[in-house]
Amino acid sequence: MEKDGYVPSINPVVDLYNAVSLRFAIPVGGENFDAYSGKPRLSVADGTEDFDTVMNGEAIIENPARGEVIWRDDVGVTCRRWNWRQGTRTRLEIVGGRMWFILESLATMPEEALDEAGNMLAGGLRDLAPGCEIYKHKVVVG
Repeated sequence: MEKDGYVPSINPVVDLYNAVSLRFAIPVGGENFDAYSGKPRLSVADGTEDFDTVMNGEAIIENPARGEVIWRDDVGVTCRRWNWRQGTRTRLEIVGGRMWFILESLATMPEEALDEAGNMLAGGLRDLAPGCEIYKHKVVVG
Protein backbone atom coordinates (compact mmCIF):
# COMPACT_ATOMS: atom_id res chain seq x y z
CA MET A 1 0.00 0.00 0.00
CA GLU A 2 2.77 2.47 0.87
CA LYS A 3 4.66 1.75 -2.36
CA ASP A 4 2.05 2.69 -4.94
CA GLY A 5 -1.23 3.22 -3.06
CA TYR A 6 -2.69 0.06 -4.57
CA VAL A 7 -3.78 -3.11 -2.79
CA PRO A 8 -4.03 -6.05 -5.22
CA SER A 9 -7.15 -8.19 -5.19
CA ILE A 10 -6.45 -11.65 -3.78
CA ASN A 11 -9.90 -13.19 -3.31
CA PRO A 12 -13.21 -11.87 -1.92
CA VAL A 13 -12.57 -12.85 1.71
CA VAL A 14 -8.99 -11.53 1.83
CA ASP A 15 -10.06 -8.38 -0.01
CA LEU A 16 -12.77 -7.87 2.63
CA TYR A 17 -10.48 -8.19 5.64
CA ASN A 18 -7.83 -6.04 3.93
CA ALA A 19 -10.50 -3.34 3.46
CA VAL A 20 -11.38 -3.53 7.18
CA SER A 21 -7.67 -3.33 8.04
CA LEU A 22 -7.17 -0.23 5.89
CA ARG A 23 -10.39 1.46 7.02
CA PHE A 24 -9.58 1.11 10.73
CA ALA A 25 -5.76 1.07 10.53
CA ILE A 26 -5.50 -2.22 12.44
CA PRO A 27 -4.01 -5.59 11.56
CA VAL A 28 -6.72 -7.99 10.41
CA GLY A 29 -6.09 -11.53 9.29
CA GLY A 30 -8.15 -14.54 8.34
CA GLU A 31 -7.32 -18.20 8.61
CA ASN A 32 -8.68 -21.51 7.33
CA PHE A 33 -9.53 -23.08 10.67
CA ASP A 34 -9.84 -26.56 9.13
CA ALA A 35 -6.18 -26.41 8.03
CA TYR A 36 -5.02 -26.16 11.65
CA SER A 37 -3.49 -29.00 13.57
CA GLY A 38 -4.56 -28.40 17.16
CA LYS A 39 -5.71 -25.04 18.44
CA PRO A 40 -4.32 -21.72 17.26
CA ARG A 41 -2.28 -19.92 19.88
CA LEU A 42 -0.33 -16.72 20.21
CA SER A 43 3.24 -17.28 21.35
CA VAL A 44 6.78 -16.01 21.24
CA ALA A 45 9.05 -17.76 18.75
CA ASP A 46 12.20 -19.54 19.83
CA GLY A 47 13.45 -19.21 16.24
CA THR A 48 13.29 -22.89 15.25
CA GLU A 49 9.61 -23.02 14.21
CA ASP A 50 8.73 -23.69 10.56
CA PHE A 51 6.84 -21.04 8.60
CA ASP A 52 5.70 -21.94 5.09
CA THR A 53 5.60 -19.04 2.67
CA VAL A 54 6.33 -18.06 -0.92
CA MET A 55 9.29 -16.08 -2.18
CA ASN A 56 9.67 -15.13 -5.86
CA GLY A 57 6.87 -17.57 -6.70
CA GLU A 58 8.57 -20.52 -4.99
CA ALA A 59 7.39 -22.32 -1.84
CA ILE A 60 9.94 -22.00 0.96
CA ILE A 61 10.23 -22.60 4.70
CA GLU A 62 11.41 -19.71 6.87
CA ASN A 63 12.04 -19.46 10.58
CA PRO A 64 10.81 -16.50 12.60
CA ALA A 65 13.31 -14.49 14.59
CA ARG A 66 13.80 -15.53 18.19
CA GLY A 67 11.43 -13.44 20.31
CA GLU A 68 9.09 -12.64 17.42
CA VAL A 69 5.37 -12.78 18.26
CA ILE A 70 3.69 -15.49 16.18
CA TRP A 71 0.46 -17.36 15.75
CA ARG A 72 1.00 -21.10 15.59
CA ASP A 73 -0.54 -24.53 15.87
CA ASP A 74 0.92 -27.98 16.60
CA VAL A 75 2.68 -28.10 13.19
CA GLY A 76 4.29 -24.69 13.07
CA VAL A 77 3.83 -20.99 12.52
CA THR A 78 0.64 -19.91 10.78
CA CYS A 79 1.19 -16.14 10.90
CA ARG A 80 4.25 -14.05 11.74
CA ARG A 81 4.80 -10.64 13.29
CA TRP A 82 1.61 -10.78 15.30
CA ASN A 83 -0.91 -10.87 12.48
CA TRP A 84 1.03 -9.47 9.55
CA ARG A 85 2.63 -12.29 7.50
CA GLN A 86 0.24 -15.08 6.59
CA GLY A 87 1.56 -18.59 5.96
CA THR A 88 0.41 -20.64 3.00
CA ARG A 89 -0.87 -23.70 4.89
CA THR A 90 -3.73 -21.90 6.65
CA ARG A 91 -4.49 -19.10 4.21
CA LEU A 92 -8.03 -18.48 3.01
CA GLU A 93 -8.46 -19.36 -0.63
CA ILE A 94 -12.25 -19.71 -0.98
CA VAL A 95 -15.42 -18.44 0.67
CA GLY A 96 -16.69 -21.23 2.86
CA GLY A 97 -15.66 -23.75 5.45
CA ARG A 98 -14.66 -22.74 8.93
CA MET A 99 -12.75 -19.48 8.95
CA TRP A 100 -11.51 -17.43 11.86
CA PHE A 101 -10.41 -13.82 11.90
CA ILE A 102 -8.20 -11.77 14.17
CA LEU A 103 -8.59 -8.02 14.58
CA GLU A 104 -5.71 -6.67 16.65
CA SER A 105 -5.89 -3.33 18.40
CA LEU A 106 -4.02 -1.42 21.06
CA ALA A 107 -5.61 -0.07 24.22
CA THR A 108 -5.64 3.41 22.64
CA MET A 109 -8.23 2.31 20.05
CA PRO A 110 -11.74 3.17 21.26
CA GLU A 111 -13.82 0.04 21.97
CA GLU A 112 -16.56 1.38 19.69
CA ALA A 113 -14.15 1.56 16.73
CA LEU A 114 -13.03 -2.03 17.26
CA ASP A 115 -16.69 -3.11 17.43
CA GLU A 116 -17.37 -1.16 14.22
CA ALA A 117 -14.46 -2.94 12.49
CA GLY A 118 -15.81 -6.32 13.62
CA ASN A 119 -19.27 -5.40 12.41
CA MET A 120 -17.91 -4.34 9.00
CA LEU A 121 -16.15 -7.70 8.68
CA ALA A 122 -19.22 -9.67 9.83
CA GLY A 123 -21.52 -7.77 7.48
CA GLY A 124 -19.20 -8.40 4.54
CA LEU A 125 -18.99 -12.09 5.38
CA ARG A 126 -22.80 -12.30 5.50
CA ASP A 127 -22.90 -10.71 2.03
CA LEU A 128 -20.31 -13.18 0.68
CA ALA A 129 -21.79 -16.25 2.40
CA PRO A 130 -25.49 -15.74 3.16
CA GLY A 131 -26.63 -17.93 6.01
CA CYS A 132 -23.15 -18.24 7.54
CA GLU A 133 -22.84 -18.44 11.31
CA ILE A 134 -20.63 -15.81 12.95
CA TYR A 135 -19.35 -15.93 16.51
CA LYS A 136 -17.45 -13.06 18.14
CA HIS A 137 -15.02 -13.43 21.01
CA LYS A 138 -12.84 -10.71 22.53
CA VAL A 139 -9.53 -11.57 24.11
CA VAL A 140 -7.44 -9.05 26.02
CA VAL A 141 -3.74 -9.84 26.02
CA GLY A 142 -1.39 -8.31 28.55
